[in-house]
Amino acid sequence: QVLLSHEPFLSHEICKGPKEEEITEENEREWNLYQMEYEEIKACDCGMKVHKRFPEQKKMKAYKPLLKEVIMAAEEKAKADGRELPFYNIETKSQPKGVTIYHPEPELFTDLLVGVIQETGIAERTIIQSFDVRTLQVAHEKYPEMVLAFLIVNEDSPQANLEKLGFVPEIYSPAFQLVDEDLMNFAKEKGMKVIPWTLNDQEDISRMIEMKVDGIISDYPNRVIEALGI
Repeated sequence: QVLLSHEPFLSHEICKGPKEEEITEENEREWNLYQMEYEEIKACDCGMKVHKRFPEQKKMKAYKPLLKEVIMAAEEKAKADGRELPFYNIETKSQPKGVTIYHPEPELFTDLLVGVIQETGIAERTIIQSFDVRTLQVAHEKYPEMVLAFLIVNEDSPQANLEKLGFVPEIYSPAFQLVDEDLMNFAKEKGMKVIPWTLNDQEDISRMIEMKVDGIISDYPNRVIEALGI
């Protein structure tokens, strides 16, 4: 099943075991989601622990949800509130050393993800993003209708990164510290949008807006909205 989680295990920072067991930094990787039954995962709370990096976060009982659950909840909430249906930016959390340990091989991983996207009817409102060129390559070849974003954290040139990927994606998504005029010009020449991550400081958000990036990834969308004046 396609599960929504930042890490492939139960993080000691936010989760407890199904019997309220404390998860430590030393043993958290033993709580491997890929090797667990979903009912066991669902019994683990990941919402009540205080997260020192997110002091504004409200504490509430929460479990690691299936991606389908999140999409359906977001769609139903938007309809109930009379709002436009949301857009989605979904990342394949995969890497070569994690195959068959923390997640399936790239083609199956991508097929399962796109299956959920198609089943829920959100394909035209979805971006698939990844650091892993393999899942993006599979999506590009098998699902050319999907919008793809290449996540970047290295300091290689944009051209070198595109050569690794093997095609020009719709979106180039670097760590915001890597965004400069040269990158913006390169992206414009290639017809790519630039959507940097993860901008939480108001000054950084304002600087990226001034550089005319095409979107901003933030843990605090309210700060982005405030900076945009909308």
